[in-house]
Amino acid sequence: MDKNTTILFASLVIVMMGFGMIIPIFPFYIQSFGASGGSMGLVMASYSIMQFLFAPFWGSLSDKYGRKPLLILGMAGNGIAMFFGGVASTLWMLIASRALAGMLSSATLPTAMAFIGDTTSEEDRGAGMGKMGAAMGVGMVLGPGVGGWLAETDLSYPFYLATVLSFIGMLAIFLFLPESLPLEKRTQTKIARGPELRPMLDALSSPIGILLFLAFLLSFGMTNFEGIFGVYALARFQYSPKEVGSILTVIGVVSALMQGAMVGPFTKRWGERKIIIVSLLGGSLGFLLMLTAFNYLTVLFTVSLFIMSVAMLRPSVSSLTSRRAGEIGQGTAMGLNSSFMSLGRIAGPLWAGFLFDVNIALPYLSGAVIMLAGFGVALKKCKKQE
Repeated sequence: MDKNTTILFASLVIVMMGFGMIIPIFPFYIQSFGASGGSMGLVMASYSIMQFLFAPFWGSLSDKYGRKPLLILGMAGNGIAMFFGGVASTLWMLIASRALAGMLSSATLPTAMAFIGDTTSEEDRGAGMGKMGAAMGVGMVLGPGVGGWLAETDLSYPFYLATVLSFIGMLAIFLFLPESLPLEKRTQTKIARGPELRPMLDALSSPIGILLFLAFLLSFGMTNFEGIFGVYALARFQYSPKEVGSILTVIGVVSALMQGAMVGPFTKRWGERKIIIVSLLGGSLGFLLMLTAFNYLTVLFTVSLFIMSVAMLRPSVSSLTSRRAGEIGQGTAMGLNSSFMSLGRIAGPLWAGFLFDVNIALPYLSGAVIMLAGFGVALKKCKKQE
């Protein structure tokens, strides 16, 4: 990787490492507050609600004022929010800290994707997006294990480490990352002030419309796993933060390997559309397999198979969205992509948390149905746009 990609890679590793460090401890926070699976869903959804509200604003702001200022803001905001999470002593304080993190850190991912769009050719864009996806995977490799280990001493320690790392990332961007969007290429359009429903509905009928719908659907389906896994593991297997963190570390390893090593070659050989179709079908089957796990080894095995099936979904959808952005603009297109994913991450955890309180298997069963529906949509609709 070149210097710029390395800095972006490291920045997303830091953001996702912070996110990964605190996922293993959420179920134990929730338990200490005497809350339910629905509360866990609300904690997870609060982050995505704010991402949904603010990602279009940050995306269009980066089209007008450049990528670098927004990346700096996103990293600093993530650090501030993580600090407040560490001092949270009630459920509502925890929810508020996650909302703040979603609002400010949502400037990071779409802007990083737009930076890649600015600096790569269409042929290499899939590989570039894959590297950003791999960075998220690496963060999830390092984060949960470190978070689970730190949480054995104090549940707040992972939040404080995430704060320090976020400010280190902010300094690296400020000192070493150049601006990728020259003045002559910046748009002068009105800055989006949030996810206005009319533009979002209009975008669904644009060349990237089906991809935005798939971004929502895959995100909704995935959060039926991600949003509830910790409390599922606690309720079914009585796992500790360290055990949950170890499983999530394995997930991160598999995801990083798939996205970092396979997305580029696979997209060049078969194209993003075929990868999306196969991954959605594999994800549906993976949900069902995870329900058959009965001990630690089978949990690791079935979860790994699931992640292998779906790891390339997000970068493939993002790459295809970037390629078809056209006059919409890279930043705006990635902001829309992030908004629809955030919408899925709002609905997914709330849905999964509600179902979990009814029966702990229902979130995974519904995830299988959702992924299968996405497979049908991609099979029918994406082909028409090739």
